[in-house]
Amino acid sequence: MPQTAVALAYQSGEAAPKVVAKGSGLIADKIISTAREHGVFVHESKELVALLMDIDLDSQIPPGLYRAIAELLAWLYHIESAKGGPLPPPPDTLAALPNDT
Repeated sequence: MPQTAVALAYQSGEAAPKVVAKGSGLIADKIISTAREHGVFVHESKELVALLMDIDLDSQIPPGLYRAIAELLAWLYHIESAKGGPLPPPPDTLAALPNDT
C-alpha cells in the first residue's frame, strides 16, 4: 500500500485547522519533502491520516477530530519550545481519536 500524507494549516481566528494538501504515493512523498524543506515537523500516525484523508481539500477538520488535532498541535508547540533540550513524548493520538468518525 502506498504511503499517504495530509497537510493541515491553521490560521488565527479560524474555527479549526483545514486540510490543505493530501495524497498518496508520489504526492505524499512531495507533501512530506516540502514540509521538511520548510522546517515543518512531520508526525506519523496512520490512523489519524486515514481519518483526515476522508476530508475534502480546503475543508476544516470535523469536531470529532478536534481533540486529537489539539493534542498534536500542543505537542508540536512543546517541541518548538524545547529546541535544544529534551523533547516531550508524543501524544497518544489513538486515545484521542473518536470512536464514531
